[in-house]
Amino acid sequence: MTIYIDPPNWPGHGRMWSHLVSDVSYDELHGFAEGLGVSRRAFERDHYDIPSHRYAEVVAAGAVEVSSREVVRLLHGAGLRRRKRGGVGDVSR
Repeated sequence: MTIYIDPPNWPGHGRMWSHLVSDVSYDELHGFAEGLGVSRRAFERDHYDIPSHRYAEVVAAGAVEVSSREVVRLLHGAGLRRRKRGGVGDVSR
């Protein structure tokens, strides 16, 4: 089992955030997050949003540090990437 996390470079709600992902399955990702007590509400489409103050804890629990580009590459490679609806080119509207 490998879970990945990118640096807390994403601003939102007055904080900086990281993305926590799996390159195997959502079940693996949910299990890891649950083990850390991360609420399922933090799950967004294909990743968990992790606040910067929890970054070191998540890495200590076994998440592998990767770049934000690598997170996207891993999700695509695993077929787990889910895009936001309503973006450019979205034909579901």
